[in-house]
Amino acid sequence: MSRPPETRPVVTRFAPSPTGYLHIGGGRTALFNWLYARGRGGTFLLRIEDTDRERSTPEATAAILRGLTWLGLDWDGEVVSQFARKDRHAEVAHQMLARGTAYKCFSTQEEIAAFRAEAEARGTYALFQSPWRDADPATFPDAPYVIRMKAPRSGETVIHDTVQGRVVIQNSTLDDMICLRSDATPTYMLAVVVDDHDMGVTHVIRGDDHLNNAARQQMIYDAMGWEIPVWAHIPLIHGPDGKKLSKRHGATGVEEYQAMGYPAAGMRNYLTRLGWAHGDAEIFTSAEAMQMFDLSGIGRAPARLDFKKLENTCGHHIAMADNAALLHEIEGFLVAAKRPALSPAQKQLLAQALYCVKDRAKTFPELLEKAHFALISRPVVADEVSGKSLDTVSRGILKSLTPRLQNVRWTKDALEPILNDVAADYGIGFGKLAAPLRAALAGRSATPSVYDMMLVIGQNETIARLEDAAA
Repeated sequence: MSRPPETRPVVTRFAPSPTGYLHIGGGRTALFNWLYARGRGGTFLLRIEDTDRERSTPEATAAILRGLTWLGLDWDGEVVSQFARKDRHAEVAHQMLARGTAYKCFSTQEEIAAFRAEAEARGTYALFQSPWRDADPATFPDAPYVIRMKAPRSGETVIHDTVQGRVVIQNSTLDDMICLRSDATPTYMLAVVVDDHDMGVTHVIRGDDHLNNAARQQMIYDAMGWEIPVWAHIPLIHGPDGKKLSKRHGATGVEEYQAMGYPAAGMRNYLTRLGWAHGDAEIFTSAEAMQMFDLSGIGRAPARLDFKKLENTCGHHIAMADNAALLHEIEGFLVAAKRPALSPAQKQLLAQALYCVKDRAKTFPELLEKAHFALISRPVVADEVSGKSLDTVSRGILKSLTPRLQNVRWTKDALEPILNDVAADYGIGFGKLAAPLRAALAGRSATPSVYDMMLVIGQNETIARLEDAAA
């Protein structure tokens, strides 16, 4: 007899249907599975549930893989195609026939429709009860048939769910579901169970919209004498207004968040905290999350998406990021957002500027805006607000400043007394001098410190920009 799931090596899976983009809720489900497995030295598998051939597309599969890759959720082994395993699913359906836990049903669609119409006429709702459930095989016609599950007619099915607790479903509400269609293709319910069993999945962590499916799927496990996995059905994500997340709340696809300029590490942190908690931990790395994450920390109430909290979390991760990794991710953002790539010179200057801009940005567009001074080329065009500071007097001050910057060590300690002396010569505070300097160096009034900008762009470029503004 196999060991119970709790003592076997952990195997989790993410099993999306490739009928569209990777939804942010799906991204969080994948993340929870990934964290649970990785934190226990287990295995995280990826299965594409592509049995619905009409709705499944290669483009959607590619989008799912891109979304997971951007989030940094690596999976073990090859991606499994559910459709490619249809023969195995059919094999199990026939094994259930042999075990007496399923049966051949020859009822036609017309007969089933007539049964339901009759029940409706009586004013009752009745599950279809096939006349072939206990029929003598000698009476079987030479006609197409489906294979139906022999569901218990009385009693109850109990789901022991790690998140939802003890969930009881009356068997009288469960019909003899079809496992194999008349064209020998499996239904979703059968395929999921067979795949999870064959892939050795120990923990099924998924959205609570699948909770009702668990009762039917558990019956298949019982029918085959297989070990039931640990169930963990997590609440869905709602919008800020408490309603089911939809386009009206903003972005719902994972790739949209990449294109909006959120860092992947920040998204992982935020999504981990969306419906899960560990004490007062708010900002943490993925390595720390793997150590902390446990199913007992998942709440039962739907989580609400909070863009302000997302931005705050992402700001922390931009500030904490390694500069080389940050620069690489910014380049990926520019591709995702369909924005122009950085030139080699811009990339070099941005790398030099990160130290003075990354602590102040919550998203990559915000970071690039703050690094505007390092990405522009001469002549610098001042915007309307900063341009007001470049009056005749200010231009005269800049003109007198540039000669003093010609032969000086290019450090803040050397530059500070020079700028202070110029301000004193004109009887103004440093703040009055900083405004035209910002306009000349960046064309903006909101910038990093004047000294940081001068150090990043270098001596020659600083003097050239000041001379342009003074002319």
